[in-house]
Formats: sequence, C-alpha cells, structure tokens
Amino acid sequence: MTPTQNGEHRCAFVIFGASGDLAARKLLPALFELHLRGALHPETALVGFSRRDWSDDTFRERARAALQEHAPKSFDEAAWAELAPRLSFVSGGYDDAEAYQKLKEHLQNLGQDNRLFYTSTPPSTYAPIAERLGEAGMARSAGWVRLIVEKPFGHDLRSARMLNETLLKHFREEQIYRMDHYLAKETAQNIAALRFANALFEPTWNSQYVDHIQVTMAEPMGMEGRGGFYDEVGVIRDVIQNHLLQLVALTATEPPARYDAKSVRDEKVKVFQAMACSNPQHAVIGQYRGDGRVKGYREEEGVDPRSRQGTYAALELRIDNWRWAGVPFFVRSGKRLRAKSSEIVIVYKRPPHIPFELRAPVQHDRIVLRLQPNEGISLRFNAKKPGQGISLSRASMDFYYDKEFRSRNPDAYETLLEDAMMGDATLFMRADEVEAQWRVVTPLLEAWEASYDEPAFYDVGSWGPDEANDLLAKRGRTWHTPAVE
Repeated sequence: MTPTQNGEHRCAFVIFGASGDLAARKLLPALFELHLRGALHPETALVGFSRRDWSDDTFRERARAALQEHAPKSFDEAAWAELAPRLSFVSGGYDDAEAYQKLKEHLQNLGQDNRLFYTSTPPSTYAPIAERLGEAGMARSAGWVRLIVEKPFGHDLRSARMLNETLLKHFREEQIYRMDHYLAKETAQNIAALRFANALFEPTWNSQYVDHIQVTMAEPMGMEGRGGFYDEVGVIRDVIQNHLLQLVALTATEPPARYDAKSVRDEKVKVFQAMACSNPQHAVIGQYRGDGRVKGYREEEGVDPRSRQGTYAALELRIDNWRWAGVPFFVRSGKRLRAKSSEIVIVYKRPPHIPFELRAPVQHDRIVLRLQPNEGISLRFNAKKPGQGISLSRASMDFYYDKEFRSRNPDAYETLLEDAMMGDATLFMRADEVEAQWRVVTPLLEAWEASYDEPAFYDVGSWGPDEANDLLAKRGRTWHTPAVE
C-alpha cells in the first residue's frame, strides 16, 4: 500500500536546511519523483526551514529551479503545478526557540498531526534541532512523529554516544531514523534476496568455501569545494565507518527470522560486535598527489598544506564468528581514483584437486555485486576454451537491473523517504548499530592519529597507493579490478 492509498502516511514533511545543497540535489527531486508516481500522499505538505529570509513563493521558485537543474528528465510542468501549492517556508535559526514556536504554529495551521522532520543540515546542528523540537513539544503529536538524521552520525564513538543520548532525551528510538543512503541502493537490498531466496548461493556463503571478500568504493572526483570539511573528516569517517561497514554487515549477516526492521538490525549488530580491524598498524592510509594538471589534496582550497588526512584507506577486517572465522574482509575507498565504482566481491577458494594438467593455476571463482556503475551482479568462473585438449579461460554471467527489468531504478533517497513516511525503519540504522560501527574503526583512527607517519601518496587516476596492493600480496591475494565504463 502506497502513501497515496493510506491516510496514515500523509504528513507534514519538514526539511531543516531546505535552502542547502542536499535538499536541492537529493531531497526535493526524490519527493518530486514520489509525487510523479503517486507515492506521495496528496495531502502531504512540504515545509522548508532555514535561516534564509524566504517567503513561501521564494521557496517554491528555488525548489522549481532545483528540480529543473537536478531532475531535468523528470520535471513536468503539470505535476509541478499540482505540488507547488503544498510547499511552504518557515524562517529561523536551528537553535532559535522562537523560530520553533513559529514552526509549531505553522504545522498546526496546516492541520497535519503526522510529522516527519529531516536534518539536511551541518552535523553540529543535529542535537540542537532535536532539543528545540522537544522543548517546543513537537517530539509528540496526536499523530506520529519521526526524525531523520543524516550522516555523519558523530565524529567518533564518544560524540556518537552523546548525540544518541541527546536524541533519546526527546524522541523514542522507534521515532529516530538514522540515514545511510547506501542501504537503499538496489544491489545492497538485493544481497538479502540473492542469499536467502536462492538455494544456489547461501550454502557456499561461509568460510568453508569463501577465500576472502573485498569491498571497494572508488571515486574519481576530488574535494569539489569541500576541502575544509574533508580535512576534518577524512575517508574513514566519511565513508568507511558508515557506507562500507554497512555493506560488509549486509554481506556477512545471518538470515533473520523475519525481514523486518528489528530482526534485520539485530543481525547486523551481531556482525558488528564480532567485527574488528585485524591490525590497525598495517592499514594503509593514502593521499592523492597532483600531476601538474590536477591539484593534489594538499593544494585543495581549505586544506592544510601539511595535512596528513587520508583521502584513501585500505584495511583488513575480521569477523570472529562461526560462519566467517578465518575469512579476511578487505575494504578500500579513495578519492581521485581511476573511475567511479562501488562493489562487493566474494572470492571463492580454488578447487582442492584439478584432474587435468594446466599451464596456469586455476583462478578463483567470484561473485561481483555492483552498486555502481550499472547496478547488477556478475558470476565469474572458469570455462574450457573451444578446441583440442583442456585449456581454461574466464567466463562471466551478468545480470543488470536496467536490462533485466527494463524499468527505472528508484534513487536511494526516494526509497528511504517513502519508507520513513510508511514507518518502515529496516533500511535505517539503530543507536547500538551506529555505536558498534564506531567501535570497529576507533582503533584504526587512534593508531593513525597517534603516529607521525606520512600518508602513502598515490597518483591521480590510479587505483590507489602501491602499499594497498602489498596489503593483499602479503596474504597471497590481489585486488579485483573494478569494471570501468
């Protein structure tokens, strides 16, 4: 049942930071797509809130411009004419008690008892927003109230705990939806379907058959004007603590009893509790250097010219449980790499005995789960070449979402916003889950920040520093080369 069909899903959708980049690029286009396909209840009101002194008409003009820029293929004048009157704006600071009273009165005038608040704001404002909402009496309503909190959720374990404590003073855990948009990508969701709906795969998804697992998130772009922010955060806090650890957990989790929010998140927490960085001192922290044509990281605007901040990291994780004991999980991510690619690679062990003579060793079978580009799944295996005698070559069986289903994949934000309006928290994170993720990366952060080592420098357009290759070579393995468009 869609929000259009169920009156319980109509709400006032309040975007804190409605004048910002995330709202323009992701939230407004996602809400417009939901409207286009009838998944946004016709009585749902969209309320912008920020420090800008905008009128309702100004907000509508800015929203229209954002849709034309960031969703030009979807923009439709007739659909916009239907949605535009439902947009309104409240001006105020995120820590301004009077502004929250204005917001409260505005919501009362709209007649919406169901309320969804979204923190599309700097992380430093998350706690003040929750506190002001609570103090203004907006954490409770005659209907339902939900709060979506964007990442990053804390800067370290201590700050994540403090933020959780603040949120839970005013909201119940079931009201809080901690966002990680990677969980809503179709391939990430399809991991569960691949494993638990197919007898072909799950029996071999364990240490008896799997040699190791790789998780890669490569980005060709640099700072894009975010140098000052990135120099404080770095690659571990930016994507590894959240996106990549979530992908590891989805790959490693046990089958839940039911596919609901509590059961799925319970199983992921068990994985994080069993997870650790195998040797923080051996992790590779890298940084891209310029080539005369492209700036190096230390030359980016807002970055300390002597910065040791990592724009690349590669590490080995272990999961000490019955299913995965002895199977290394290699995780890597970086900026200014050769191409945009996010994928999970399950690398199988070689057969214990080959009954025919070969000139080269048999290669490992592998399953490649691609989140980008071209979401899909590939099965790579050994096959005989045509001709006399036995000579092996690599073969591939490929599944692509767009070719198989011939339909548009919904953007991750569309999926998450619709789920939040429907009250489905399966693809969102729980307090103990976030804190468990921070416990995994804390030893790595502490080891790097306590050292005086220079980062491992790598060339723009490469797959990262040579030291990352050595990390696997010491274990007799190599990185899988991602597909490049």
